[in-house]
Amino acid sequence: MDLEFFEPAEAAALMRCSEGWLRDGAATGRFPHACWGKGKIVFTSEHIAEIARLSEISPSSHPSPATQAASTSSARLIGTRARNRLVS
Repeated sequence: MDLEFFEPAEAAALMRCSEGWLRDGAATGRFPHACWGKGKIVFTSEHIAEIARLSEISPSSHPSPATQAASTSSARLIGTRARNRLVS
């Protein structure tokens, strides 16, 4: 058996995230996890790999700089300070 088991604090240190973020994700069902005993949350190495995959953001989900520039130029600006920021 090649599985390793991690408590939330250990998994958070490994993933470089907060323990609270992992606990909240497990409690709401967003992240895979195991519960032992009276609800003790435990993550396996496979769970951590799956959480990393679930948290990935693909390049296609971010608009390109050209798209961002087009959307900001068409934004409605109210007030002289906003107009001045657009000019400078």
